[in-house]
Amino acid sequence: MSHVPQIKIPATYMRGGTSKGVFFSVQDLPESAQVPGAARDALLLRVIGSPDPYDKQIDGMGGATSSTSKTVILAKSSRAEHDVDYLFGQVAIDKPFVDWSGNCGNLSAAVGSFAISAGLVDPARVPRNGVAVVRIWQANIGKTIIAHVPITDGAVQETGDFELDGVTFPAAEVQLEFLDPAAEEEGGGGSMFPTGNLIDDLEVPGVGTFKATLINAGIPTIFINAQDLGYTGTELQGAINGDPKALAMFETVRAYGALRMGLIKHLDEAAQRQHTPKVAFVAPPADYVASSGKAIKAGDIDLLVRALSMGKLHHAMMGTAAVAIGTAAAISGTLVNLAAGGVERNAVRFGHPSGTLRVGAEATQVNGEWVVKKAIMSRSARVLMEGFVRVPGDAF
Repeated sequence: MSHVPQIKIPATYMRGGTSKGVFFSVQDLPESAQVPGAARDALLLRVIGSPDPYDKQIDGMGGATSSTSKTVILAKSSRAEHDVDYLFGQVAIDKPFVDWSGNCGNLSAAVGSFAISAGLVDPARVPRNGVAVVRIWQANIGKTIIAHVPITDGAVQETGDFELDGVTFPAAEVQLEFLDPAAEEEGGGGSMFPTGNLIDDLEVPGVGTFKATLINAGIPTIFINAQDLGYTGTELQGAINGDPKALAMFETVRAYGALRMGLIKHLDEAAQRQHTPKVAFVAPPADYVASSGKAIKAGDIDLLVRALSMGKLHHAMMGTAAVAIGTAAAISGTLVNLAAGGVERNAVRFGHPSGTLRVGAEATQVNGEWVVKKAIMSRSARVLMEGFVRVPGDAF
């Protein structure tokens, strides 16, 4: 019986922040997958192991969660003042679909490390010891990210004592700067608040009408008060992900929020835009026990945030959503700012299911429009495996 042999493609499996994914240099991909299109999507789906009706991704590199069903394609940047072009693909688990509509803030932490190790950064820009400043062009959303990557003896330093809630072991700290994180094209023609309001009444037929902050910063995000949804903001994954009615409700809210933000023109388009927008619910600080068993005290945080990604409650916090949280917290009158006490601030520490995270942002008004020049947070990254990934030769 004839068969199609497997092909092997150079790849690196990396953790970045609280996510992990398969990283490729674009020139290492098969020729038909070096450009956007059906062949590229089919290849990445097969690499990750999707679509999988069993929701396990057993026959691929995916880990059966939104945080572990991710791919990254990198290239030397063609843009001035940038080192590397970074393209992110969020691979659906149970559908034959790769979503290119947004960035992954967590995996952004691994981009600089990979780029240096893969020779995509000019060696003259990498010190023998110290910190390499890698200028990243985020191609999905057309934004600049600056990664500060620690270097020891000429190589990327991955080990260290920086602890990140949601990641089991400590590692080296990578500081990320998200420059001008507000969206410039999607929803509202360049406005951070696409409706022009800090708080809207979001009508969701069959569900209710909720106060919501709709913001384009880091990633388009819909913020709603936890109490209005019947939650406290201290929920862990099981409380949401084990409740099919709750998940369906959140997806309906997401779809109507996307429509209100101008991200889609028709409601049924939401199914083809799973990665964005995100839905998050917020609440004032409260004591709770994180998924690791760590006790989080209300006095150690400014607010509580829970966010959904690809239809499920995230086990920690998406990096891009953290940028949205930090940005909204810096703007008086948003639901995020009000949950954090309603005071002016340029940094916020919030509680998520795995613990806490601090993100900084400074907001100003220019000609009546809110502008955030930079959002800053620290993550970590580590190579888990490198070599080749194999797929059947007829998979794309």
